[in-house]
Amino acid sequence: MNQVTKSWALAVISVAALAAFFAPHAIAQDGGISGKVLDVEAKPWADIAVQAVSDQGAKSETKTDKNGSYAFHNLRNGVYSVFIILPAPNKPFEIQARVQSGQNSDVSINFKDVMAKQGSEYQEQVKKQTEEKQKFEGMKEHFAAGNALLEQVRTAKSELTKAPADQRAAAKQKLADLSGQAITEFQAAQKTAPEKDPNMHLLWAKMGEAYDLAGRNDDAAQAYQQAITAKPDVAGYYNNLGNVLARAGKIDDARAAYTKSAELDPPNAAGAWRNFGISLYNAGRLKESVEPLKKSSELDPKNPQTWYLLGAALVGAMETKQVGNKLEFVIQPGTVEAYQKALELDPNGPWGQQAQQGLEGLKQIAPGIDTKVNVKKKKS
Repeated sequence: MNQVTKSWALAVISVAALAAFFAPHAIAQDGGISGKVLDVEAKPWADIAVQAVSDQGAKSETKTDKNGSYAFHNLRNGVYSVFIILPAPNKPFEIQARVQSGQNSDVSINFKDVMAKQGSEYQEQVKKQTEEKQKFEGMKEHFAAGNALLEQVRTAKSELTKAPADQRAAAKQKLADLSGQAITEFQAAQKTAPEKDPNMHLLWAKMGEAYDLAGRNDDAAQAYQQAITAKPDVAGYYNNLGNVLARAGKIDDARAAYTKSAELDPPNAAGAWRNFGISLYNAGRLKESVEPLKKSSELDPKNPQTWYLLGAALVGAMETKQVGNKLEFVIQPGTVEAYQKALELDPNGPWGQQAQQGLEGLKQIAPGIDTKVNVKKKKS
């Protein structure tokens, strides 16, 4: 071989070596698992959790989409256990799958076929679970519709209080119609609810609120009582029941309900007694509102509303006596002090201003009483 030929051969060998050096190395590609989950009616089963657990214990989790499809990507080679997380109390459904580099394993499950291969007992169990799932979805739809209507009922109630005299009849009818629609939705939610559904107390409570806003006291009281029977440890249910009973004039029953609310929720006991007092006050039962308002003021002495209402209730409980030819007012002990406390706590707010008006009124009917507010001086 001459010199030229040798040089050419060496050049070819060198280029080949360089090409081998710079050529990209083959990289092992990870595999995947995907598939479709169909329910017992062979329909796409959406929003069902799916887990893939490798033979090394590595876990991946996803959910099926609206078409019942799911997918796991970038899985290392090996054998995987694929679990379909079925609704409780069913155990997860398991199937094995092998993952190889660059390949996708199709793991689709049709529970209609699965049921056909199982015994009648299993089929009945799965069928019942499917029915319960459908009931739950129906309950959710009616519950959401009822809640939306309840918002409209609250608005209608507010509009009724502001409506001119010539529009009150129409506003009242609107309130009745909307509350009736809300109640119908909550009743439908109850009918479609799964057996022994733990959320039944919420449906009763919402129904009670709809009756309450419509002014149907007896129906509201019954609904709140049902909510309490379903879940007796919720303080708010007793509070709401107390509001209705107080407006209906069932004072002893209302007191028992508020007492239970206060016992179940001690940090908010002052609010329960204040609500009792407000319910009685708004119903024109001023003398009876004094006791719960006093309890509330003792538990929460920093609330100006309580003090103002207490002062106003004591004015309502005021008596008169005949002295010669004159009729004198007998101001109840604590009346002035209650107004003064409201004014001290809320000097520029609505409760303080109303308390000031109350003090001025007391001056007019009982000249000579001391209605000055003792404001403590700041330490210098």
